[in-house]
Amino acid sequence: MNTMNITPILLSLLLSVVCFAQQPYKRTLKLMGSRFDITVVADDSIRANSYIATAVNEISRIEKLISSWDAASQTSEINRNSGIRPVKVDIELFQLIERSIGISKMTDGAFDISYASMDTIWKFDGSMANMPTADEIKASIAKVGFQHIVLDKENSTVFLRSKGMKIGFGAIGKGYAADKTKTFLVDKGVPSGIINASGDMTTWGKQPNGDSWKVALTNPMDKNKAFALLPITNGAVVTSGNYEKFVEFNNKRYTHIIDPRTGWPSSGISSVTVFAPSAELADALATSIFVMGKEVGLDRIDQLPKVECVLIDDKGNVFTSNNIEIDTQ
Repeated sequence: MNTMNITPILLSLLLSVVCFAQQPYKRTLKLMGSRFDITVVADDSIRANSYIATAVNEISRIEKLISSWDAASQTSEINRNSGIRPVKVDIELFQLIERSIGISKMTDGAFDISYASMDTIWKFDGSMANMPTADEIKASIAKVGFQHIVLDKENSTVFLRSKGMKIGFGAIGKGYAADKTKTFLVDKGVPSGIINASGDMTTWGKQPNGDSWKVALTNPMDKNKAFALLPITNGAVVTSGNYEKFVEFNNKRYTHIIDPRTGWPSSGISSVTVFAPSAELADALATSIFVMGKEVGLDRIDQLPKVECVLIDDKGNVFTSNNIEIDTQ
């Protein structure tokens, strides 16, 4: 046997394996007005960049459909015609609104896409000097109410009953975009990856070394530190916190997450993390739990299959739903 001839062949094979070994490729972009981190596992950068470019196109497509800021979107058309006439929409948008109403019913109205009708009397940019009056708060929600969104499935139309009523997808849209982009990339043959839409995270597959993807839970008492690290496989996780946007009056903190039923900001909770099969559902529930409060929120989560929650109150105490265990750092 001529080992001198075999050695170069083996070396060539080893180099081929190294060159085409799968690894994660990540890109950070601003999409839908927010930070998106897109990670895909691929065997070379050219293929990875192609995957990420198609993902960006998909997110941009979704934004044009659901954005209430884009005057040309179907969502804006619905809002312009509130109290006037039904608007025919794509089945994709119709079904998103239909599922949103379902979540509103599930959460007793704590989640409501018609929150967009609220007058912005609360400011979380540092400009608020005084609390709004009780009358101002009550008036701010006069046009809010998912019960007044009329769907016609046969004709695929959406009608907002009250003039001036509006819908918006700020509490579900990024999660929906993350889910759609994941499905899009899976269909393209991407074996594994993460879509992180400003904290609305969905994953599929595993890391190239066979380990599950892991998510760090931010410590709301020190947002630069994580208090736990949890594995996640082919699922979604969303964290909502009050540690970035809030106001304080009379030594009480009011978060930017406002109860659409009362007009009052939520209080008492610092952070909510929801694990669910979809980022869309996790996104909506994380917001809802802030509004419903610890007891009602955790009880509601315990009634939902394949959904779990980690909640931290404003004193730093950690609470979880029944079927999840965490090891704090």
